[in-house]
Amino acid sequence: MPEIKRITLPYQASLLSLYQALRALPYPALLDSNHHAFPDTKFDILVANPLARIYAKQGAHHIEWRDDQADTPLYTLTDSDSPLSTLEQLLTLSTQEPWAKNAPKDLPFTGGLLGYYGYECGHYVETLPDNVLHDISLDQLSVGLYGWSIVSSHTSSTTELIITPWCSIQEEKSLLTQINKALSLNPPAALNSDPIEPQSRPRFVLKTPFVSNMTALEYKTKFDTVKDYILSGDCYQVNLAQRFSSHYAGDPMDAYLRLREVCPTPFSAFMELGEQQAILSHSPERFLLCEQGRVESKPIKGTIARGKTPAEDKANADTLLASEKDRAENLMIVDLLRNDLGRTCLTGSIKVPKLFALESYANVHHLVSTVEGRIEGLDQSIRVFHESFPGGSITGAPKIRSMEIIDELEPHERSVYCGSIAYFSVNGQMDSSITIRTLVADRGRIHCWAGGGLVADSKYQEEYQETFTKVGKLTHTLEHDFLK
Repeated sequence: MPEIKRITLPYQASLLSLYQALRALPYPALLDSNHHAFPDTKFDILVANPLARIYAKQGAHHIEWRDDQADTPLYTLTDSDSPLSTLEQLLTLSTQEPWAKNAPKDLPFTGGLLGYYGYECGHYVETLPDNVLHDISLDQLSVGLYGWSIVSSHTSSTTELIITPWCSIQEEKSLLTQINKALSLNPPAALNSDPIEPQSRPRFVLKTPFVSNMTALEYKTKFDTVKDYILSGDCYQVNLAQRFSSHYAGDPMDAYLRLREVCPTPFSAFMELGEQQAILSHSPERFLLCEQGRVESKPIKGTIARGKTPAEDKANADTLLASEKDRAENLMIVDLLRNDLGRTCLTGSIKVPKLFALESYANVHHLVSTVEGRIEGLDQSIRVFHESFPGGSITGAPKIRSMEIIDELEPHERSVYCGSIAYFSVNGQMDSSITIRTLVADRGRIHCWAGGGLVADSKYQEEYQETFTKVGKLTHTLEHDFLK
């Protein structure tokens, strides 16, 4: 019987060099844990050249098989009106492979689905209005079926090339040739540094400073509208976001590497999607994790800036921990997530082991809670994800009404922002981020977003400033280092 191969490579504390070596392959993606800054994060994952890609754009979705799969694709899928149903079919069929049932459980990804869901994929989950301007050319959703991966485990200090039976001997040999060449260029002493492969692409240049899609007055008008909705009992919380945009030229990976240095986060990712399209994600927030049937979500609600001195930093953290407003905001999202997970998790399995825990990042402190549940079946992780999408921490409560208000007040689509980067492995494992602190490079334009949850006692000036606090490390770094 065919089985998954595990080929041992020299341990890579970062997969950046191997990403550089393989990024010419179609649809490469790097899930980058920044382990040096976050020792609790366990894995980095690199994939490229999917056997198939499922993508969607404003209502229409398609499955595109790789050339060597075009005539006789791996699976015949039944027609569906939704890309989410297509993805669920694909994962179910994948997990039914005899070799998938024996896939190792100690690895996060042993082949399967990996990609991104834009915020607007919420329209495939609920019936929602769509009045925003769609001016970003990225697909709403792009998920690949990947037959191999490179996985670094930071707890065991191992790196492995994982080859599924979907891969041909020729593909395996080609991969090993490219990997060995990259390793010869990047000896172990250089593994913690940036890639030293010669630069073959034009350097990244930012052409203009970032500009918001709202003036301060426009933000205040929208803020007041949200407050009116809340005070009239229409909703309890709404996440209102600004978009900041600029123009660029050159290789977005230069920008990703620099931002990775100045604001490391445990759910960072770099994905290239085609000609001059990339996602540069520096997210601190997990959406959903599934390990051995245990589902976990860690919503962030409550933010305060880091202090300039240790004493000021501690005072800020203490202020956040004591904030009744932020705790109430956090609790609303915890309740929302308990309801979302209750749609698909086993009855009685939902628990909240941590409430209002402090987590600290380069420029902010956050309040983070943990919600858990349980599922059965290797293919059920994707159903939990779809039924809970998008995350409540970046919509509001009640979720559907909050999303209707977001559509009414925000002028542009959110695209990848507040969506998710996720994988669904044939061994039943799943992990996903909420794509905040995320930039979208789109054919010469680059966008990033920042928002905050507005509640009854929110104050305009504080909320407006919080958006700049959240996004400032990204925009100021790029303007300082790359603006020409």
